[in-house]
Amino acid sequence: MQTEIQPIQNINNANHSQNIPLDNMETVVSGIRPTGNLHLGNYFGAVTNFVKMQDDYNCLFFIADWHSLTTHPKPEDIRKSAYTILAEYLACGLDPEKSTIYIQSDVKEVLELYLYLNMNAYLGELERVTSFKEKARKQPDNVNAGLLTYPTLMAADILIHKAIKVPVGKDQEQNMEMARKFARRFNNIYGVEYFPEPQSYSLAGKGIKIPGLDGSGKMGKSEGNCIYLIDDAATIRKKVMKAVTDSGPTEPNSQKPEVIQNLFTLLEVASTPDTYKYFDEKWNDCSIRYGDLKKQLAEDIVNKIAPIREKIVEYSSNTALLKRIAEEGAEKARISAAKTLSEVQKIIGFTNI
Repeated sequence: MQTEIQPIQNINNANHSQNIPLDNMETVVSGIRPTGNLHLGNYFGAVTNFVKMQDDYNCLFFIADWHSLTTHPKPEDIRKSAYTILAEYLACGLDPEKSTIYIQSDVKEVLELYLYLNMNAYLGELERVTSFKEKARKQPDNVNAGLLTYPTLMAADILIHKAIKVPVGKDQEQNMEMARKFARRFNNIYGVEYFPEPQSYSLAGKGIKIPGLDGSGKMGKSEGNCIYLIDDAATIRKKVMKAVTDSGPTEPNSQKPEVIQNLFTLLEVASTPDTYKYFDEKWNDCSIRYGDLKKQLAEDIVNKIAPIREKIVEYSSNTALLKRIAEEGAEKARISAAKTLSEVQKIIGFTNI
């Protein structure tokens, strides 16, 4: 049975359904590269908060397929990967009636703004960006211009909608500072107060940092320590049972080492308070059995993910629905993008004769 979503109202209907921000609604923009499935870290660390933000902000969530080209994905995977993220976003609760959800490459205006921003970006400052230096070190045979100008494309993604807030992690803060710098520089060069300086919207205290199963501090795709929202029950159980532990506590009420605290953090988000309390007491009296903890944790994660996974499967099987949602999202995104680009062209001097 296919998942049913009510049709999005016609984009030409001049009312709030166009998703044009009201005066009292700040614009929020967030993008994600389609480099694989969403995992528990994405879900609890960000997406659950995106779902809540839909009611309080003018939200635009995009899938950054242009950004993914720096790693040279196969042509047949470009749209497929974007639809994977789209299906998972929808399954998690992002609502195309409340938010504008679109694929980056469907909003061509971004590229023209990217060009204009590049004309005022300097080689030295781009080469000093930490993320560029790290990528250049990791892939010395593929240090392409897209990696170098990643901050200007990211700035274009944000400034095209004149966003006020951008939910990002600490690893993106330098790129956010570059976006603010490009906004200030444009305003100064042309003597206008046009672009607002976008602010990082920290999810600290709102989002939860989900640890990896390998004992590291963060769950991440590149680390290979993830539980994905699309994982089935057997896969989840196998992964959890392999999670790193230690030899156990030797003194009552001792501090948990990182690898054990990681398991308790997962318990906190996936299990009931009573379950957490039970194993915490077992830790404190030195009677904890990690095998029992892992089995319980695995079942609780399975139960937490199962409804989402079911929706992912349903959405993923309905390509026509995903295509329609992506197209209608792009139409809505292009309203603010086209307005911004037209005004930027006029400010720069590209006016029709």
